[in-house]
Amino acid sequence: MSIQVQEPKGTLGILTPGLGAVATTFIAGVLAIRKGAGSPVGSLTQLGNIRLGKRTEGDFRQPLIKDFVPLQDLDAIAFGGWDIFEDNAYDAAVKADVINAQMLDQVKTELSAIKPMKAVFDKQFVKNLDGDWVKKATTKMELAGLLMDDIRNFREQHNCDRLVMVWCGSTEVFTELSATHQSIESFENGLRENSADISPSMIYAYASIKCGVPFANGAPNLACDIPALLELAVLNNVAVAGKDFKTGQTLMKTIVAPGLAARALGIKGWFSTNILGNRDGEVLDDPSSFKTKEVSKLSVLKDILPPDLHPELYKDLYHKVNINYYPPRGDNKESWDNIDLFGWLGYEMQIKINFLCRDSILAAPIVLDLALFLDLAQRCRMSGIQEWLSFYFKSPQTAPGLNPIHDIFKQLMKLENTLRHIMGEDLITHLGLDYYEALAEKTP
Repeated sequence: MSIQVQEPKGTLGILTPGLGAVATTFIAGVLAIRKGAGSPVGSLTQLGNIRLGKRTEGDFRQPLIKDFVPLQDLDAIAFGGWDIFEDNAYDAAVKADVINAQMLDQVKTELSAIKPMKAVFDKQFVKNLDGDWVKKATTKMELAGLLMDDIRNFREQHNCDRLVMVWCGSTEVFTELSATHQSIESFENGLRENSADISPSMIYAYASIKCGVPFANGAPNLACDIPALLELAVLNNVAVAGKDFKTGQTLMKTIVAPGLAARALGIKGWFSTNILGNRDGEVLDDPSSFKTKEVSKLSVLKDILPPDLHPELYKDLYHKVNINYYPPRGDNKESWDNIDLFGWLGYEMQIKINFLCRDSILAAPIVLDLALFLDLAQRCRMSGIQEWLSFYFKSPQTAPGLNPIHDIFKQLMKLENTLRHIMGEDLITHLGLDYYEALAEKTP
């Protein structure tokens, strides 16, 4: 089945619920790249190549992804967002202290012009934060209506042809699926009745989908990962993806664990701990918010190292994750991993990983890629869950009953093959037997 791809004409608006460290690092970075003051390192859409056809065809068949698929040009993007604090994007970026002052000064005028819209906020869902730049309404349905007004006004004020929304807000408290989440009707009744089961991220997702705007969830909250909103996304032909940006420690796990599994090495334990001092760390200092993050981070190894499939290697695997709020470190997160593994004849070994990373520096290119790829999906009329974007998430959304893939190399293959499929190119399986069959036929 061929896919009709609409060209990315005009301006794309990227809206971020949350205008803190991640969002301002993303926005400032794109503005700096436009001016030639920075490079989009970490962005697959900007620096990644994709192989097309057979290896014998040579390097000319390895174009940049941005030259292969029709993606939005960075010069035609407008930025907006919501936050519980009134600081404009420049002031918020200065407070976040991720990008140095010299680079921020080069984009100060543009950043200062980006002022957050009042946020939908409920302290019951983010207990360690409090802000006064918030919307007031009688019901959650009215709050959703105010967000939809914001979306429409932003589109008109910035003359946007299309919009994308990427959640860059804080991790909400752990929430179980309830009856309220099961259908569009029950969810909308819950909005009208101020159901305690509906979080702010769900209200943003609802407003986004109702307005026909693709939505990506960068936190482990349920947000659009509920039956009601997935049904609405398909009904409204809206692309969605999530959840929880795969940045520091979990990125390393999805790189290292597949290699150990490929060699059929056994693992007894994987201990992970972190320190960070940004707003994310402050939020996760609350046990109920940490549980949401913990569930997301713990899920990764179960797929890559399946105990049911290989009980002799993984049935006793003990996986522990800690996150510690340490204000002096700011956005410079540090993670430690200790892996107790065993090899031939049960002989024991260890691996130690110390990753001194920059949380928002790793997240910013993910925001860009998700926005551009979701816009592409929307222009291809690919509605509902975009599992091919699992590459970017700790806890990828999948169709009901379908286990997520966490191996980053399999995720990348899925992403690249989806792009090949969109553009009508042959999928690549890396089988390669045809090269040698052809060689054998030539051999006398």
